[in-house]
Amino acid sequence: MAGRLYIVPTPVGNLGDMTFRAVEVLKAVDLILAEDTRTSSVLLHHYDIKGRLQSHHKFNEHQTVQLVKERILGGLDVALISDAGTPGISDPGFLLARTCAEEGIEVQTLPGATACIPALVSSGLPCDRFVFEGFLPQKKGRQTLLESLAGETRTMVFYESPYRLVRTLEQFAGYFGPDRFCSVAREISKVHEEHRRGALSEVAVWFREHEPKGEIVIIVAGAAPVKTKKKYGRGEENGQGR
Repeated sequence: MAGRLYIVPTPVGNLGDMTFRAVEVLKAVDLILAEDTRTSSVLLHHYDIKGRLQSHHKFNEHQTVQLVKERILGGLDVALISDAGTPGISDPGFLLARTCAEEGIEVQTLPGATACIPALVSSGLPCDRFVFEGFLPQKKGRQTLLESLAGETRTMVFYESPYRLVRTLEQFAGYFGPDRFCSVAREISKVHEEHRRGALSEVAVWFREHEPKGEIVIIVAGAAPVKTKKKYGRGEENGQGR
C-alpha cells in the first residue's frame, strides 16, 4: 500500500508558530525532506523530532523527485518542509506535489505559517481579493510584468530581498505612480517585526535612509477601477427607456 506525502508549513519567525499537528506528523513520518537540513535540524531539535532528514531543494529536486515518488509508492510516509513557511509558495514543493498527485498518491497539505497572509491582513489594504506575485523576475520579463500590473485593481503581494527593496519600490513608483499606497512588512513573526506604510515614493525614501534587513513582503494597493460611460439604448437618453 502506498504511503502519503505531507506538505508541512514551518514557522517564518517565532518557533511557537509551529502547529500541534505539524509536530505530530513530523514525528510519525518515515522521511522528512528539508530545503536545508542544517536549518531544519534546529527546528526539529526544538520539538524533539528525530525523523530521518534528506535534502530536497531547488537545485536537486528534478533529480530526487522520482526517487521520492517511488519510496512513497513503496509504502513510506514522507513529509516536505522548507526553511520557513509553506513549501511550494516561492519555495520548492510544486514539482513533488504535482508528481505525486499525477501518480494518484495522496497529498495532504497542513494549514500553517506563511509570510504573505499576515503581511496582507496587517497592511490595512483590501484583502478580500488579491493577487500573489511572489518574487519578480530580476531581468527578463520584469518590465513587461510591471507594465501589465499597472492596471491591476486587486491588492498585489510581492516578496523581495532587502538588498533589492529600494530599487523595487522605486520601480513600482515609476510604473504604478508615486502616490500609490503600499505597506512593507519586515521580519514577520520575529522580534523586530516592522510594518512601514505610505505612498510608494515615501516608503522608498524611508528605506533608502534606513537599511532594511530580514525577510520582506511588499503589499501594494490595486489601481482604481476605470469608470465606463453608460451606453443608452434608443430612446433612453430622453428618459423613454423602460
